[in-house]
Amino acid sequence: MEVILKQDIANLGYTHDIVNVKDGYARNYLIPNKMAIIANETNRKVLEELKRQQAFKEEKVKNEALEIAKAIEGLALRIAVKAGTSGKIFGSVNSVMIANAIKEAKNIEIDRKRIHLNEDAIKELGNYTAKIKLHKEVQLDLDFEVYAE
Repeated sequence: MEVILKQDIANLGYTHDIVNVKDGYARNYLIPNKMAIIANETNRKVLEELKRQQAFKEEKVKNEALEIAKAIEGLALRIAVKAGTSGKIFGSVNSVMIANAIKEAKNIEIDRKRIHLNEDAIKELGNYTAKIKLHKEVQLDLDFEVYAE
């Protein structure tokens, strides 16, 4: 029997896959637990429309990420921190501070979880690079400078 999976199932398939399973497995386990539906003509048409809509939404999200990447590419960020005479920072620079600096410079809000630093936390003055992952296909490196106030 062919069924359309409604969720990822280990060793069987991923969401929206059409798979062939034994009749008893489908009728006694997958369908009653709302893990799959029968792959008849109506459900196949609904699945195709759903995939088309998801592709359109995914393309829109990707284009928005590309626009943001173009806007902040080549941005010279400078983050002012309090530091001692030896160059050590009181505290540390993290992704939240970088996100706030981007917002101040370009008025673009980026989620702090999308900003990844090579180090866990920056504790000294100097030049660093952060990787910004706006989309699974859109990533960029942002150079920034940490200087003393």
